[in-house]
Amino acid sequence: MDLNSLRGKIDTIDDSILELLIERMNIVDEIGALKRNQNSVIYHPDREKDIIDRLASKYTGKLTRNAIEAIYLEIFGVSRNLELPELIAFLGPEGSFTHQAAESRFGAIAEYISLPSIKSVFESVETGRAKYGVVPIENNQEGMVKETMDYLQATHLYIISEIIIPVNFCIATKENNLSQVNRIYSKDIAFNQCKGFLSDYFGQKESDFFVEIDSTSKAAKQASLEPNAAALCSHIAAKIYNLPILFDNIQDNESNQTRFYILSKNSNLKKTPKDKTTIAVKLRNDDKPGALVSLLKKFEEKHINLLKIESRPQKDTNEFKFWFFIDIEGNVLDSSIETILKAQEEEIKFLGSYMNLC
Repeated sequence: MDLNSLRGKIDTIDDSILELLIERMNIVDEIGALKRNQNSVIYHPDREKDIIDRLASKYTGKLTRNAIEAIYLEIFGVSRNLELPELIAFLGPEGSFTHQAAESRFGAIAEYISLPSIKSVFESVETGRAKYGVVPIENNQEGMVKETMDYLQATHLYIISEIIIPVNFCIATKENNLSQVNRIYSKDIAFNQCKGFLSDYFGQKESDFFVEIDSTSKAAKQASLEPNAAALCSHIAAKIYNLPILFDNIQDNESNQTRFYILSKNSNLKKTPKDKTTIAVKLRNDDKPGALVSLLKKFEEKHINLLKIESRPQKDTNEFKFWFFIDIEGNVLDSSIETILKAQEEEIKFLGSYMNLC
């Protein structure tokens, strides 16, 4: 079969796909009308995961699970935008890993706003200017993001989902090969996380070959404007500024991952087979021996597994007191967890129950 015949087959298949997508979106439109009438939540990550799991369990030919997920996350994004167009705030700049995390869940079609600080993301969601907010909470190499923990304790937003993405860097440039590159722009942290690759390929270069800049996004923008320049940046930054990727996944540590939270004014509660609940704890009798142990024993007695505990200073007092950021297995809708939280409601602030991806 010749090339034109094969392309004709693809055109016929694409026509069928389009017809099915139109049919799907008509149903989505009906669902959106029902949700608006009931004032219910549009974003349900558990439902999206169920769809991907179901499809990935079928015969998928040459399509991997990652390929199916990439295709359907965009379909989900278009569907949500049709049901109810919503603004998503994220910690900027555009092209950052937080932007990449947000787009991985809400799709490229969603409306985004890049904000300069974690505080501004929280404020944007609290005031209703944005429906959802996306902020980093943890890097498995560097630890927890303290500012995110503090604002979760101080505000009235809920965690409704988490996103985990690998921290992958690339070399992006308009030049065809490395010999044409005479400077690389990036942020100091990115340079540090790619020392092995940079040493192998650019070990003989002068120090001014590597130009530090505020962010990897700005690095991509600068490389897009200058001849003979490259950027050490994220995939999404390269995409935004139309920079071809010359080398991909060049970071020294392949295990480097960052976890993000999706924030909302609504708790969006729904049980899934594997849930996590996050709470903030201020102990009333924190000056007495065993105060924390006494609380943790209540979880042990109910056979509730403790996943994480971090202490943070209480900033509303001039004393040296602490509160605790705690992750536990399960959902607040579980009677065992609900009982403890109600009994300790003066000490425990519920921050969210959501699907556990870790």
